[in-house]
Amino acid sequence: MKKLLDFLVHRMTLVVFSMLIQAIILILIPYCFPGLEFYVHGFLRIISGIAVLHLINNKNNPSFKIAWIVPILIFPVFGGIFYGLLGGNKLSKRSRRKLKRIERKMEQALPPIRQTGDILRQISQHSLSAANQATYITQYALCPPYQDTKAEYLPLGEIKFERLKQELREAQHYIFLEYFIIEPGIMWDSILEILRYKVRHGVEVRVIYDDIGCIRTLPNKYYRQLEDEGIKCCVFNRFRPVLSGRFNNRDHRKIAVIDGKVGFTGGINLADEYINVRKRFGHWKDVSIVLTGCGVWNLTVMFLSMWGYLRGVDEHFEDFRPYLDPQQPIRANGYVQPFADSPWDDESVGENVYLNMITRANRYVYITTPYLVIDHEMATGLSNAAKSGVDVRILTPHIPDKWYVHEVTRAHYSMLLENGVRIFEYTPGFIHAKTFCSDDQFGVVGTINLDYRSLYLHMECGVWLYGTDCIADIKSDFLQTMHKSQEITLQDCHRVPWYRRLLRAFLRAFAPLM
Repeated sequence: MKKLLDFLVHRMTLVVFSMLIQAIILILIPYCFPGLEFYVHGFLRIISGIAVLHLINNKNNPSFKIAWIVPILIFPVFGGIFYGLLGGNKLSKRSRRKLKRIERKMEQALPPIRQTGDILRQISQHSLSAANQATYITQYALCPPYQDTKAEYLPLGEIKFERLKQELREAQHYIFLEYFIIEPGIMWDSILEILRYKVRHGVEVRVIYDDIGCIRTLPNKYYRQLEDEGIKCCVFNRFRPVLSGRFNNRDHRKIAVIDGKVGFTGGINLADEYINVRKRFGHWKDVSIVLTGCGVWNLTVMFLSMWGYLRGVDEHFEDFRPYLDPQQPIRANGYVQPFADSPWDDESVGENVYLNMITRANRYVYITTPYLVIDHEMATGLSNAAKSGVDVRILTPHIPDKWYVHEVTRAHYSMLLENGVRIFEYTPGFIHAKTFCSDDQFGVVGTINLDYRSLYLHMECGVWLYGTDCIADIKSDFLQTMHKSQEITLQDCHRVPWYRRLLRAFLRAFAPLM
């Protein structure tokens, strides 16, 4: 009885119920005007027609357009209204002005492309392809590359957890945490205890969490509890039970910065399933990358930019730049380039970085992703690479966290397999890692999934790597994980019952909305 009561009064239940009521009211509107139904229906059909014209002519991904055009045409009376409410990805004028100010501050804090010429020339002496990729990220993500920054690959959540606690204990000036999901338990409670201790000893601690990501894991207004303990906290896109397209945008980043000298990112959130203390979908396989040195500054500026946007404060980012002793430089091979991706700048940085790695690979490209919900461009890039003789392998989960997304993932298998891509499912459980590596030279570790939300709608981040020692660790971990996985064949796809193929085809049509 208590569980039922807790479910009924849970914020998620109340929100879903409220939004369902709003949806029903919208559907019933045309029938609330006796004698005027013909005119009301005609007016709403015109709105739907305008919505379709808007979709055809905007810059959205074609798959996203189709996913909305189909239901609008099937339900022309109220389809346009729902698109107007839920299909948007635009900020208000006020929010855009705020964002522009933050972007200018980010440009001022990070060296522009004209000031990174030396390091780009160094990269071009080794590889023109690498220099082109680094130039693109610098120009469109405002994030320059760095040398002499140590990059370490952490192949499990349990390893990241212990390393993060160690670094947090050594913090002297500030701790910045930005995570999509935070959930009370062994992982978060242990970290929170360290944060409380550090606050008492004068360390500035700031936390950002995504409200939708935490809607089932944190109580409403949890930020107030943290503020009461001296931990400064902001919530991204605070959720209100109103039908609105602004909730398409979420802060999916996972960033930890300690004193500006050490930074973490990757797929791991602050919840117990990520360290396999709580079993949800078998063994949870996830990874992280930790940077030490100048390259952490990109992650620091990303956090401060988000903090300024949410908090409405105007800070001098340079106040947070760490002192790095030039007499004791960090010696490391290769180049690292932490980068951010935003849905509001009309530039799909994450997708383009991935596509460039795929299309420029000469020998192999190994990909780990929890979701393979890809558009035509990505499917074509993977297929063309495989057909050109590149060894393309993809690792996905065998045990899903969302059954409908997993069905869409599997819906793409046949076409990719026919074109020579090899696909493996991680049979021990769920794989949440997002990694790319190719040709023993290039790698990406970050938060960016191969699905529409990550590539087009969410705030994301990653680290592009060229020539670093940890690329070998990424490759080794991929191959070890592959040996624990089941290779999928065309025969496996052909054995899928017809009704399941039909379900996958239906879900695939609406994949951009998932």
